[in-house]
Amino acid sequence: MGTLFQFISRSIMQGTPLLYGATGEIITEKSGNLNLGIPGIMYVGAISGVIGAFFYQTNTASVNPFLAVLIPLLASIIGSLIVTLIYCFLTITLRANQNVTGLALTTFGVGFGNFFGGSLIKVVKSDVPYLAMTEVATAFKKTLPFAQNMNAFGKMFFCYGFMVYLAIILAVVASIVLNKTRVGLQLRAVGENPATADAAGINVNAYKYTATIIGGVIAGLGGLYYVMDYSNGIWSNNGFGDRGWLAIAIVIFAIWKPNLAIIGSYVFGALYILFTYISVPMTYIPLIQMLPYVVTILVLVIVSARKKKEHQPPASLGLSYFREDR
Repeated sequence: MGTLFQFISRSIMQGTPLLYGATGEIITEKSGNLNLGIPGIMYVGAISGVIGAFFYQTNTASVNPFLAVLIPLLASIIGSLIVTLIYCFLTITLRANQNVTGLALTTFGVGFGNFFGGSLIKVVKSDVPYLAMTEVATAFKKTLPFAQNMNAFGKMFFCYGFMVYLAIILAVVASIVLNKTRVGLQLRAVGENPATADAAGINVNAYKYTATIIGGVIAGLGGLYYVMDYSNGIWSNNGFGDRGWLAIAIVIFAIWKPNLAIIGSYVFGALYILFTYISVPMTYIPLIQMLPYVVTILVLVIVSARKKKEHQPPASLGLSYFREDR
């Protein structure tokens, strides 16, 4: 049972950055924008938080837990906001191809993170190829006061830093807003048919900008969580792997519903680390690591075969809107 609880706990921690990315992308796609730059935004959010943490930790004698959380958090939000605004300007205002812009943003974000991460490693003259923000990370990993006094089952659900619970809260709030509010209805209308929404008096560009920016900032927080909580404040270049792409895959798995993204993220988190808990020959490990993508393909095939309207992506997903084309 101890091994099972450990596996579930690690799956939750592994799935949390995926949940941030998936929630952000779902909000973005509901407006009709397809942002394939999510992996890059997560990198920028992570390195921006690391830069903020680095300057705070190296310029203070005693780390204040509140500032240790606030400064990297604000830095991550600002960094994610800037690169998302660039994407919005190119795809919404200039109507550039969303696929190409998103892929370019991912390439830029990864390069941006690796460049500044490598630069900070050189600044501290580290003998190892990583940067340690362990004092700041301690504030991010601080658990609920009563968690340590609970049994193994209780610790499995309550022994996490605040960003794990924040990811769930954001997904739940996004689900409620999209499905239960007038704003959510209008946003979905923009994603389905922007021309009709525009004719009804809805400001299409404003909704697209707002949804894409909010989605990008949430995705950036996933990068911050990965470095400051999951990796214990350790930054290493190219340390993210393919988690940003997995987050986009979860959007399909969750059929564009933030509440289902919670389950999907933790399932993918479990599949991502499954090979470390089962005994199989080394030659089969790559096959096990492919499981998240195989599951995504199966879900996509099933959803496409059923052709239920509520399980399909927004009708205008990936298409730029030009008012004069109506």
